[in-house]
Amino acid sequence: MNQPVSPGPAQDLSHAVLHTPIGAPAGEGEGEALFGCGCFWGAEKGFWRLPGVVTTAVGYAGGQGVAPSYEQVCSGRTGHAEVVRVVWNRERIDFSDLLKLFWECHDPTQGNRQGNDRGSQYRSAIFVNDPELLKLAHSSREAYAALLAAAGYGAITTEIGPDRTFYAAEAYHQQYLAKPGSRPYCSAQPSGVLLGPFTGASYRLPDVVWQAYDWSVAHCVLRGDNTPIALP
Repeated sequence: MNQPVSPGPAQDLSHAVLHTPIGAPAGEGEGEALFGCGCFWGAEKGFWRLPGVVTTAVGYAGGQGVAPSYEQVCSGRTGHAEVVRVVWNRERIDFSDLLKLFWECHDPTQGNRQGNDRGSQYRSAIFVNDPELLKLAHSSREAYAALLAAAGYGAITTEIGPDRTFYAAEAYHQQYLAKPGSRPYCSAQPSGVLLGPFTGASYRLPDVVWQAYDWSVAHCVLRGDNTPIALP
């Protein structure tokens, strides 16, 4: 299991949209993973809208040094990626649903960048400390790589690995796009290629959920509502 939000000013915050503690460890019947898919502002919004997600938080993982600041991460010297910590209810949503959002919401072939954002902090990554979930992440990568290749894209550069220490980002970054006066920014460049069935997948969310995301439009999370997607 990944670690709860690291000590700091953001640890005790309540989620601005879901109204759940962003620093609480995953409880019984819950899963946890870290996803890096470009600027964490838009990525976090994409995940918090999914039915069954308990809480999200943005932060840094996969680098060297302890408790880096945003400025240090952006310098590239620490090697951390901007990530979203996602905790979900296993009965309501499957890890394969989260993987579907992850792969579709950005271009995982771009290496150390996403759209106009360049640097190692914007690399694509999945960190999870559960062997079965790691296996599922690799399976989804293999399936999506074949789909991307058929669409003319290059090789996937996503880093997939076991647990990395998660350092919560500064409080003003948490659920940034849901806050008054926020700058509507997202660098994600979705390919428009949709992830279908793959070995081990057990999707639980209905098609109506995915209709809320239009991957033919760059930065599409900016156009969606902040509230979680309602199931019929």
